[in-house]
Amino acid sequence: MDTPVKPKPVPVVNPWAKPFWEAARENKLIIQQCKDCGTYIFYPRIACTNCFSDNVAWVPASGRGKVYTYTVVESYPPSAFIPDLPFVVAVVRLEEGVQMLSNIVGCDPHSVYCEMPVAVVFEKLNEEFTLPKFKPVEA
Repeated sequence: MDTPVKPKPVPVVNPWAKPFWEAARENKLIIQQCKDCGTYIFYPRIACTNCFSDNVAWVPASGRGKVYTYTVVESYPPSAFIPDLPFVVAVVRLEEGVQMLSNIVGCDPHSVYCEMPVAVVFEKLNEEFTLPKFKPVEA
């Protein structure tokens, strides 16, 4: 008997994260930056993680970074992800210094390595959500 495939889960959007998801829907990657101390911030928050100021703004991100760490998922994911097997879940450190949990796509999952240069690409999940993912690029 086949296991029914459920739809992929969607993010729960807090009010302070709404601009991030709106930008992603337009294939743009934005992150927050503190206007008081200059610290870049991701994941979206209501205050700076460095100086605790609430004077934060959304700014364009480079979309370029390097794989900080990763794992290749080869078996037993939730049913919605079975068609994607094998797939890479990775932490990508952007040039701005923030880290994003995402997927590495567009390559053999077993070719991924730490410090691999990557660039953002976008995958439309549904009408409401587009997900930032990353693909390898030449160094």
